[in-house]
Amino acid sequence: MTAEEPRLQAWLDKQYHGEMAWMARHGMLRARPHELLPGTLRVISVRMNYLPAKAAFASTLNNPELGYVSRYALGRDYHKLLRQRLKKLGDQIQHYCLEQNNLEQHDLERHDLEQHGSERQGQPEQHTASEINFRPFVDSAPIMERSLAAKAGIGWVGKHSLILNRDAGSWFFLGELLIDLPLPVDKPQEEQCGRCVACMTTCPTGAIVAPYTVDARRCISYLTIELEGAIPEEFRPLMGNRIYGCDDCQLICPWNRFSQLTDEDDFSPRAVLHTPQLLDLFAWNEEKFLRVTEGSAIRRIGHLRWLRNISVALGNAPYLDSIVLALETRRGLHPMLDEHIEWAISQQLARRATEAVEVQLPQKKRLIRAIEKGLPRDA
Repeated sequence: MTAEEPRLQAWLDKQYHGEMAWMARHGMLRARPHELLPGTLRVISVRMNYLPAKAAFASTLNNPELGYVSRYALGRDYHKLLRQRLKKLGDQIQHYCLEQNNLEQHDLERHDLEQHGSERQGQPEQHTASEINFRPFVDSAPIMERSLAAKAGIGWVGKHSLILNRDAGSWFFLGELLIDLPLPVDKPQEEQCGRCVACMTTCPTGAIVAPYTVDARRCISYLTIELEGAIPEEFRPLMGNRIYGCDDCQLICPWNRFSQLTDEDDFSPRAVLHTPQLLDLFAWNEEKFLRVTEGSAIRRIGHLRWLRNISVALGNAPYLDSIVLALETRRGLHPMLDEHIEWAISQQLARRATEAVEVQLPQKKRLIRAIEKGLPRDA
């Protein structure tokens, strides 16, 4: 992993991590698993599919009155489930190793008894079995999980910086089990992106600034999830109706035609989040937001940022009196929210004055066509 350190440092030096100060704070620790768990000899990298059936990608993105939530966040938060599975895997490995060690010890003792007979009787038994040390991680510690997944052969790093698997696309979560066991090492897969730059040209905000390099400060996922303050005005019209995360770079990827549906009930979409009306979501008070998002990844952004994101989406929607009224009723909750509400109202009024209709960006038109053609089950 030491080969990753110069690339990581260059990315940090360019401030591509934005306000995610913890990334700079942990620095090169991300490329040094042995410092997270002293004695680490191997990292077991795993994946878990999360794509739900009837994902309704195109129909949601194509309707500006609906809110689009990144499909990984439609069900329960994956961290706990995947961490439990990794812990269970570690326990099973440890149990197996202890069993094997005990069998070997038993064979040695029997052989010793056959060789030395009663001479050994009365002497204390010698146990050589020892516990295996391991620690599971699921996007919860400074670790370069995509680089590790690539080294483990789960897939290759695509130009959008996500892991791609030729049989499963990219709709999966990653997890790691650090362990002090000298397990066999798997071979990496060959990179299969070729000359394709679909993810780069489709990104609404141009966040993929070079192959394999994402400037988080431009990424809609960062803007709607990680950014705590005001969303830069230049990006607001480009966000469309995406209120939590963005999947465009995955949706356009040809390899996701081979994506596999999840068989985990926990990842099934919550009905209230699947194809939600923006005005309905905007009407939630904090109590309802916390209740509906309990156990969901969405809860971590809090009610204020939730309203901020929806305000932007409402500003991008076709003019409706009901939208302007809803925005006006939310004034005064917080200065940061007010800034986005005033922007959204100005967008709505400008649209009414010019009787403008929604004009789809070329990237969006191409994306919708690609979904309908390549992922008809999910359109």
